[in-house]
Amino acid sequence: MKKLVIGALGIFTLFLSSCKDNDDNGDGSVDPASLVSPEISARVTDPLTSNPFTGILEIFPCNSESSIYYGNYVNNSLSVFNGYYVIVDGDTFGEYNREIHLLVGDYNIVYWGTPKYDEPIYNAPAIQEPGLKIGANLSELYFSLRANQDGTYMPVFDLVHAVKESHIGSENIQASLTRVGAGIKIIAKMSEGGKFNSDIKGIEVHIGGIAEKVNFYTGLPENMTKTVKFDLELSEDSTTMSNATVMLFPSAENPLLELIITLQDGSEHFLSQNLNMALTANTRLTLNIALGEIHTGGGAGDFSIEDWNETSETIEFPIID
Repeated sequence: MKKLVIGALGIFTLFLSSCKDNDDNGDGSVDPASLVSPEISARVTDPLTSNPFTGILEIFPCNSESSIYYGNYVNNSLSVFNGYYVIVDGDTFGEYNREIHLLVGDYNIVYWGTPKYDEPIYNAPAIQEPGLKIGANLSELYFSLRANQDGTYMPVFDLVHAVKESHIGSENIQASLTRVGAGIKIIAKMSEGGKFNSDIKGIEVHIGGIAEKVNFYTGLPENMTKTVKFDLELSEDSTTMSNATVMLFPSAENPLLELIITLQDGSEHFLSQNLNMALTANTRLTLNIALGEIHTGGGAGDFSIEDWNETSETIEFPIID
């Protein structure tokens, strides 16, 4: 089971004494009988369907009608540690969850999760997570791209998000989660069919106009100016170069896509074209690229895109049985 990058937030060990009403024992703790641990259920929504969620779900209780982080009671004391659950087919699973324990009352709850699915997906995502403390305004915090050393950025996790008011004590917690990122899959072939030239060492993809960050509270993207890179892999029969689905923050309109083709002699050659559409939240773009004849002998090489097809489809990941 994949662990969500925003994780346990283990560097924070702050325990504060604030709590609702008069349930404080005077030492920062509360009577455990006054705490409620609601049942959890979650679904992933898209324009066409609503599927039970499978993956890691984290829950951040805020003050009612507010984005101010309230915290979670751990060992009967108010703690910065948020709820952390393994979810299978919409319901909690296993014994290693960090449950939500709260006093009876109204809360505005922020949800972040990473789905788990069978379809291959890029295996090295990364993200910069915000620091969290009791009383933090989540609307001022962000999940941000993680930089490479060359000024580009890494693909991100597949993140789902929701915000919902809940009354703890009289209802269970239910959330309909929506993806905040976009997926992209590139399939490159030779326009005349056949195998890729053995002189090609690799193809690196750069996509510009990608949002630098998404807001912790709203899930909305900001500053669509960054470039994300990833590699294409050669198929066993050498007829295709492609990638498992890569997740990105949404993009500006017509983001620039660039292919950097590296030959065995170390030389690099570039192809670029703007996409016809933005990469938007909760969509996946599949690009079918046909490469013209590649000449590598004795010269700089002649690289061209002979054809370009773009299709966009809603992400629908299978459910784990």
